[in-house]
Amino acid sequence: MRPIFASAAAILLTATACAEAPPPAEPPLAGASIGGDFTLTGTDGADVSWTDFEGKYRLVYFGYAFCPDICPNDVANLARGYKALKESDPAAAQALVPIFISIDPERDTPDVVAEFAGAFSPDIVGLTGTPEQVAATAKKFAVYFAKGEETPDGGYLMDHSRSAILFSPSGEPIAPISVDQGGKAVEAELKQWVS
Repeated sequence: MRPIFASAAAILLTATACAEAPPPAEPPLAGASIGGDFTLTGTDGADVSWTDFEGKYRLVYFGYAFCPDICPNDVANLARGYKALKESDPAAAQALVPIFISIDPERDTPDVVAEFAGAFSPDIVGLTGTPEQVAATAKKFAVYFAKGEETPDGGYLMDHSRSAILFSPSGEPIAPISVDQGGKAVEAELKQWVS
């Protein structure tokens, strides 16, 4: 009887091993021409380039600090997802850097970007730059933005693409991340691609 049970157990173990999660599908953005080197300004006023993040996964979101609703909501979800990842998979979180890039350089100084990003998470790297630097970076990352009409008090809104994109440690695009779906969705998608 024992050899039969042993054989049955071996078969079950083999079947279980074969039934493990399949390897992840090819990343949806594999081969896309998105991203590339840039020079922007960090919250400390120093130059920052894309290659400074070499060896880390990068979750990049373009927005602006004076956005009344969409950007704060998206960045809050990004921060919640990253925090949840830190708790559930610290090694994966350690391999990832969340990055916020302003598309409103006229108002988003390094201090403003530092305050905005820091309000959501101390882990978010905030970047801004000159109008020329921001425009060149947005173009490389396939991000649309345009300044809206000024109101009588001098305020304005920015029209822009709404997306967060995950990049590999070598800087290749992997997948869009659903920051509009909440922190749990962000965490789940990061877990799928960050190893």
